[in-house]
Amino acid sequence: MILELVCPAGTPAALRAAIDAGADTVYCGFRDCTNARNYPGLNFDTAEMAEGVRYAHERGRKVLAAVNTFPRAGDPEPWHRAIDNARVAGVDAVILADIGVLDYAQRKHPDLRRHLSVQASASNELSINWFRDRFDIKRVVLPRVLSVEQVAALVRRTGLESEVFAFGSVGPMSEGRCFLSSYMTGLSPTSEGACAPASHVVYKEAGDQTLSQLGGVTLNRFGKGEPAAYPTPCKGRYVTHGRASYLFEEPVALNAIDILEELRDAGVTALKIEGRQRSRAYVQEVVGTFRKALDAMERGEAAVANQLAAVAEGGKETHGAYKKGWR
Repeated sequence: MILELVCPAGTPAALRAAIDAGADTVYCGFRDCTNARNYPGLNFDTAEMAEGVRYAHERGRKVLAAVNTFPRAGDPEPWHRAIDNARVAGVDAVILADIGVLDYAQRKHPDLRRHLSVQASASNELSINWFRDRFDIKRVVLPRVLSVEQVAALVRRTGLESEVFAFGSVGPMSEGRCFLSSYMTGLSPTSEGACAPASHVVYKEAGDQTLSQLGGVTLNRFGKGEPAAYPTPCKGRYVTHGRASYLFEEPVALNAIDILEELRDAGVTALKIEGRQRSRAYVQEVVGTFRKALDAMERGEAAVANQLAAVAEGGKETHGAYKKGWR
């Protein structure tokens, strides 16, 4: 089985870069609260989405539209409109999380392929099968809390296509259920699609240290020469028992390029690369490297050397939960 390479596009230029670098599929979102990367300067309007679909289809590639946030009570219209616009643009599938949005897509556009977003937090057989049976989803994007063995078991027991993360954030949170940022900014990543929005980020000098703050809350202190990570709540250093440490998640990148054969043998359908907020150069580098690795694996050649440390978060990499060394 050939693994499908699913790659990020935060802008039309990044979409073209991903396709040209070897992506089989690109995922992107509309320029509003309906997708989980709702930031200024990113995303697509309907015309741009349609043009991206045309560019991809002319080259035999696919485009997925992420409509993967959760509607606010009594206001489902933006999400319904996003589904309609995705259909108009000609996307190959929509990536959905909310059951109301899934229901609307199934009733209004039954021929539009539906994928279950990682934001739905479906990480066990019962929940995945429920979404499959109720909404006829064709693929599930699995949370980053599963070992390779657990992924293989879910593939066997659900019979669905599975998409797993191959590069990007470690993401130990219960996806689609994190409200840390909303407590500090008033903007929810689950309904506004904005985790740690730049408008609420401040860096301050304090003596020989730099403070990074979100919504007036100090999340980290960095000494001179120490890399200052972007202040997201899950990657802040918090004081517990008198010691400051990365309580939830250390700035480190998930990189599964060394275990591609294991993921393939587990029955995985597709590999997802994160990075809709990252530059076009990042997209070209990561997508191109994974393309070479996948092609070499299919030809039975020696593994491609991992050369992605320079673009990895914090300059460090991990297999994350795929290799649960703490068990």
